[in-house]
Amino acid sequence: MSTLPLIVVEDLAKTFVLHNADSASIPVFERLSLEVSPSECVVLAGESGVGKSTLMRSIYGNYLPTQGSVRVLHDGAYVDITQALPHQVLDVRRRTLGYVSQFLRVIPRISTLQLVMEPLLENGVSTEEAQARAETLLSALRLPRAHWDLPPATFSGGEQQRVNIARSFIRNYPVMLLDEPTASLDAENRAIVVTLIQQALDRGAAMIGIFHDHDVRDAVATRLFGVSEFKAAA
Repeated sequence: MSTLPLIVVEDLAKTFVLHNADSASIPVFERLSLEVSPSECVVLAGESGVGKSTLMRSIYGNYLPTQGSVRVLHDGAYVDITQALPHQVLDVRRRTLGYVSQFLRVIPRISTLQLVMEPLLENGVSTEEAQARAETLLSALRLPRAHWDLPPATFSGGEQQRVNIARSFIRNYPVMLLDEPTASLDAENRAIVVTLIQQALDRGAAMIGIFHDHDVRDAVATRLFGVSEFKAAA
């Protein structure tokens, strides 16, 4: 297992520019630095609106920071997500950097089972193994077997979230970003997700998470990181 940090965020800043409002600027954070090592789950702390989700999306490459770097250890070398070409970012996401949000990107006409299998199939795992692992996860997350052959577009929010969790945890990503993964779940399913997170940490994954549920946060956090400390001046 690598002893190097798997995520290195350095001197990061993000300002949103509202082009339809006379280019007004909304600063979010500045001079933010963070390292996350194997088997760490760093939970982002701070009041609503301080920039926790913005930081997560900047690390994943959905937002381009105003300055700074986000380096992810990928194939033994650091890739700066803020500078990488689109195909490099996609490769990092496919093999190294997983993202669990509270919302499922619903794909029409694709069954739940196929959707959960997809991350493994994209990485060369056989159909038989991918299906077996998908079925194990969906069973563990208590999604009814009758749902497996259906597209998840018509599922409830909690059911869609369980599909999203299964899809994200089916592959052993070295780095995972967890954005409110238990927000729509009942107590029993929250406990199952806590177990999945703890198992990932045991195998050496590095995680950054946002959890409004304090019981879940306390069960998985190895340390808290106060995003408020880096609030940018308006």
